Amino acid sequence: MSIISTDISKAVDLLNNEELVAIPTETVYGLAGNIFSKKAIKAIFETKKRPHFNPLIVHIPNIDYLETIVEAIPEKAKLLAEAFWPGPITLVLKKKSIIPDLITSGKDTVAVRIPNHPLTLDLLSKLDFPLAAPSANPFNRVSPTKAEHVESYFKHKIKMVLDGGPCKSGIESTIIGFENGEPIIYRLGSTPIEAIEAVVGTIEVKNSWAERSRSQKEVAPNAPGMLERHYAPKTKTILTTNIAEAIKTYKGLKIGLLAYNDTLNDDAIHFKIVLSEGKNLEEAASKLYDALHQLDQQQLDIIIAEQLPDYGLGKSINDRLQRAAK
Repeated sequence: MSIISTDISKAVDLLNNEELVAIPTETVYGLAGNIFSKKAIKAIFETKKRPHFNPLIVHIPNIDYLETIVEAIPEKAKLLAEAFWPGPITLVLKKKSIIPDLITSGKDTVAVRIPNHPLTLDLLSKLDFPLAAPSANPFNRVSPTKAEHVESYFKHKIKMVLDGGPCKSGIESTIIGFENGEPIIYRLGSTPIEAIEAVVGTIEVKNSWAERSRSQKEVAPNAPGMLERHYAPKTKTILTTNIAEAIKTYKGLKIGLLAYNDTLNDDAIHFKIVLSEGKNLEEAASKLYDALHQLDQQQLDIIIAEQLPDYGLGKSINDRLQRAAK
């Protein structure tokens, strides 16, 4: 039975003994293990039922540690690290041989970031190794933003959830790779494109592994979170720009509504969650996954999700909803 606790010393002991611990970050909770322990990394894949072709993100305690695990740091990668770390930016860089191939799905690059959560930064400072920490949920399911979400997924499979409270950002980090030294967004996330471009200039987005794999015959995605269907509730989910029309289409079913702001009341709606009455995209992002968890517990026939404005964090939220609806 997993326990929910704030005891860092217990988390350190478990991780040193090659066990898994769910850890809080500013984005979502991660299922963490020692990157140098084959036992721990295999346990991450097995516990999540995650395919081995899907690489993991390595979490490090500080920027200085980066040189220990990567071969080279492009100039624009340095600019991004200085601007956004600790924080929700993951950089995909050429790895050193010290990084096991199991972490990177056989690729010669590793995804790495410094999480911006005081409890996890404290934990990382007390360990002699970085942590691999994909989101602490079964593969393809909704990511956890509260300790209770993790515990409900993995009651008897992990020993501890380190409780850091609700995640502030609420969706995963933005992942950036480098092609010929130029940054490319591989996954939209908690750091908006506009903020990134303010640091490194115009940036290309290659957010879909499906498109890349068809054109480039890639065996594995460049980074986590690039699969077409992901972040999905068990309940059938659709994404729409016209809630009223969607409700008409599914009238007679038990409907749950995920709305950006409260613009519609209809007796056909069985359960409704509003992400931001004030149309605040940061608030909407922080509430997104918890809302999907709540909706998934209502025994609904269908979840109708409203598409958000397609700028800033709205792009990242829409990306998650599109994948949930695949």
